[in-house]
Amino acid sequence: MYFHESTTRPTKQLLPGVLARTFWGEKMLLSLVDLHPHAVIPPHSHPHEQIGMCLEGEFGFTIGDETHRVTVGDVVFIPAGAAHSYENTGDGAFEFLCIVPNQEDKVTIVGEGC
Repeated sequence: MYFHESTTRPTKQLLPGVLARTFWGEKMLLSLVDLHPHAVIPPHSHPHEQIGMCLEGEFGFTIGDETHRVTVGDVVFIPAGAAHSYENTGDGAFEFLCIVPNQEDKVTIVGEGC
């Protein structure tokens, strides 16, 4: 299937106040993430590279020991294996993440592939 309506995709709560909708193919994953006010994603890492963009709101993003305030239009690159965390610092935030290669554990979040 080539086309998907993102607003009707089922969501999965990853953490309190963190909801994700995922879409994937054989070699990449797209994750749309809603961060409720004051939602926190604690430090963690993945064996995959990630790139994301803030589409709405703002949040504090930490990669390694560097923290940056991410706002609408900002792009964040997360190297493979880099520890990272983020916290919604406003009323709400929305971002998308592209992960290459496909992150197997995230594919199982929603259940159906693209």
